[in-house]
Formats: sequence, structure tokens, C-alpha cells
Amino acid sequence: MNPIRNRVRVKICGITNPQDAEAAIEAGADALGFNGFRGSKRFLDLQTASAWISQLPAFVTRVAVLVNPTFAEAEAVAALPGIDRLQFHGDESPEFCGHFAPRGFIKAVATKDRSTLLAAVRYGTKEILLDAFVPGAYGGTGCVVDWELAAEFVRGNPTLRVLLSGGLTPENVAAAVRAVRPHAVDVASGVESQGCKKDVKRMRDFIAAAKESQVGAE
Repeated sequence: MNPIRNRVRVKICGITNPQDAEAAIEAGADALGFNGFRGSKRFLDLQTASAWISQLPAFVTRVAVLVNPTFAEAEAVAALPGIDRLQFHGDESPEFCGHFAPRGFIKAVATKDRSTLLAAVRYGTKEILLDAFVPGAYGGTGCVVDWELAAEFVRGNPTLRVLLSGGLTPENVAAAVRAVRPHAVDVASGVESQGCKKDVKRMRDFIAAAKESQVGAE
């Protein structure tokens, strides 16, 4: 098995400024997440920020994170320059998400129990993000997902690209990758030092630890 092909991808989420974006890319991030949810402390005005997001290297996937948007809002964000993918992180229905299937999207699922994961396959996307279940919250809580439950989901759905999120840090991401074997890992608060400012060293350490853990290795 080719260890390079099976190396886990890393998404740094909650990017709020060009400096943090450039630092994440330099550290080796494969994707960046920009939070368009006004209820988040990492909220970014995507309409305004698209001017600098569109200037980031095209080899990095640029993801707009949305929570319960209207169809018109989601369409407007999808049309912005520099946005490669939408991530629906709220209570969006499979029918709503299905409108964006031709473009491709990520659906975040709060990993409460097996029944919530069984429902995840109804969204018609190959990319599912598993986040921690915290009542009333939509990600970015720093709470850890049940890795055993996540691993069970990955094993049972080999055709899906599963992104593992929830409470990941430079200190635990290697263990998480070995336990769950996701396609990618996603981090926000775990690489921040104060407020929502990304910590360059923690991003570097996180990415190095994740990418040294080969998903396909035995």
C-alpha cells in the first residue's frame, strides 16, 4: 500500500485573516475553512473576504462553512471567487443539500449516536465531517468525538471521504488518525493560542503529527 497516497489530509478551519491563511498553507494545510455563520466567534464576511481568499493558491481547497443558510444565501456564497466547496454545518435537510450535489459539498454531522451517523448517508455527498455533539452549538467547541463510533462509521462506509473534527489538537491528532483512519482531519480551536488567532507553531505541529500518521499503515 502506497503510504503517500494514504496520508491523511488536513483542513484548518475558522481562518479569519490572510496572515493566518498564508501561515496555514506554509505549514502544509490541504484545505482552509472560512466560517460564514454570524453566530460564530470565527465569523468572516465572505463577500468582503473573497477578495483575498481568491488570491490564495489554487492547490489549497477553500471551503465556505455555512449554518442553516437559505438557498439564495448558499448560492451566493458558492458563486464567490475563490470558494471551491460549501460545507453545511447546521440542520440542513438532505433535500436542501441535494441541490448542491452537482457541485459537491461537505455535510457536517453532530456525532451523537449511531442513529445520527446512519442518517448521514442520506445527504448524497461523498464527504461527511464528523463533529462532536454539543446541544445548541454548531462546531468549534473543542469537544471530542467518540473515536470508536467514528471508526465504526469509517469502516462501514468505505466509499465515503470522512473528515474527523471535534477537539483535535497537536497532542492527540496522531492517536485520532490511528484510531479512526479518516480521509482528513479538521481543526479550529486546537491550533489557536488566544481568541481566534491561529498559533503558527501549533498549526505546524498539528499538520506534522497528522501527516506522519498514515491512514493505510498497518
